[in-house]
Amino acid sequence: MTGKLPDVTDGNFQSEVLEAEQPVLVDFWAPWCGPCRIVHPILEEMAAERDDLRIVSINTDENQQIAARFDILSIPTLILFKDGAEAKRVVGAMPKRRLEAELEPALAA
Repeated sequence: MTGKLPDVTDGNFQSEVLEAEQPVLVDFWAPWCGPCRIVHPILEEMAAERDDLRIVSINTDENQQIAARFDILSIPTLILFKDGAEAKRVVGAMPKRRLEAELEPALAA
């Protein structure tokens, strides 16, 4: 499965992310953000390759409550949630290998 990442919103964040059975990586982004457009295809590729991780995106312009709740100060910010809690936060665009290396210890824990 390739293509668009599922969108989450202020309204369904709780059920889609915090109550999810498996780890969820959330991409906090906005349409005007250049680095976000660089990260997005990397995340889509990772989503297609992994079945141990769900990757979703949330538009911070349209969903400011969740962005504020998790203190998103710059985008792109990626937060890995496990069992309803933040397990890892990565800020900024980076190559796929480096991103996976950042996430791996938190996923393995």
